[in-house]
Amino acid sequence: MTKLSQSVLDILHDHRESIDRLDAILVYTLSERFRHTKAIGKLKAKNDLPPSDPDRESYQISRLEDLSDEAGLDPIFAKNLLNFIIQEVIQHHKKHKL
Repeated sequence: MTKLSQSVLDILHDHRESIDRLDAILVYTLSERFRHTKAIGKLKAKNDLPPSDPDRESYQISRLEDLSDEAGLDPIFAKNLLNFIIQEVIQHHKKHKL
């Protein structure tokens, strides 16, 4: 193997290690987020509040689009991701209403 090839493999390995670390951060961050939304769901159910809050969701989407733009992430991707997460949260909240 040439020096250049080993150098490329080393760089590839470093990027993959970073991706693995970031994936773990994403999973644990989502887990923490869902712990909070679960608590909110219980609070809403206990106080007979609706499972979704369109004003809050709209605010969050707008906020995430701005953050994405600042971070150089495609805002459409970020919006789609947040919409997916919000729908999952709403489903959890609906379960608590039953």
